[in-house]
Amino acid sequence: MRLANKTAFITAAGAGIGRATALAYAREGARVIATDINADALDSLRAELADISAAGHEVAVLDVTNHDAVKGCVAAHRDVNVLFNCAGYVHEGTLESTSSQDWDRSFDINVKSMFLLTQAFLPHFIANGGASVICMSSAASSLKGVPNRFAYTVTKAAVLGFIKSVAADYIGDGIRVNGICPGTVDSPSLAGRINQAADPEAAWKAFVARQPIGRVGTAEEIAAIALHLAGDESAYTTGTWVVADGGITL
Repeated sequence: MRLANKTAFITAAGAGIGRATALAYAREGARVIATDINADALDSLRAELADISAAGHEVAVLDVTNHDAVKGCVAAHRDVNVLFNCAGYVHEGTLESTSSQDWDRSFDINVKSMFLLTQAFLPHFIANGGASVICMSSAASSLKGVPNRFAYTVTKAAVLGFIKSVAADYIGDGIRVNGICPGTVDSPSLAGRINQAADPEAAWKAFVARQPIGRVGTAEEIAAIALHLAGDESAYTTGTWVVADGGITL
């Protein structure tokens, strides 16, 4: 199994890409620590993980913006050697319509959470001889400007800078840091935004139309990338990201 003898810590594991990745990691032999702010989602995930293997998987409710909660959760899992910073928030708005509260919330969830978790795990990663850190960015970042996604695009660009900086500083400690930049992915988050639209059917068609490939991605397709970046087969890869966007950035 590709992740045998690895312990993986995942944020936003209750649904979408995070959940698909937690299940993919478990199938490949990892012990999974699945965290999310949604306790009900974690309850159902716990059962699915247990059905896959008896590797001692755990689930934990975690607000990634709560520094004390993050430090406590990390202290209880010192053997982690794969960290998937998957938690994210999509704010819809332009420079004109984005409030300072929208800006702060976007940075707290999309960037600061990665800073808090990776920094808290860092001493353990170094003591354990290395780790693979995977950070969720987006095609909407420094790679591509997307209308009506001002705060989101800025934060996801910041994630790419975070990846480069941490990878450069800790390459000698065996710590690899990489990212994933998806296009539109079919997920509960996307469904929620579509259902809030004045015309959900038109909103869905607009999301599909953004991808030249003619469809949105699946959570499982992105999880497959997270699986590759977590494993030893990507041991020569650090400080970069995989773009899986259906052609948005062509």
